[in-house]
Amino acid sequence: MPTLGKHLVNGIVSLVISVGFTVGLADADDGPWGLSEMALAVGLSAFLSGFFTSYFAK
Repeated sequence: MPTLGKHLVNGIVSLVISVGFTVGLADADDGPWGLSEMALAVGLSAFLSGFFTSYFAK
């Protein structure tokens, strides 16, 4: 598997796990942000974290 593909897969896996837990455990009526906004923020953060952790890890 090409190196970039490996990093993308790691980012996607991180995204799926993080968004799944966030949506599964969130209380939709709690806080000023909607569930979709929170899932988007968590997903973006998790993808970038997984991608760059994989990219810079040796």
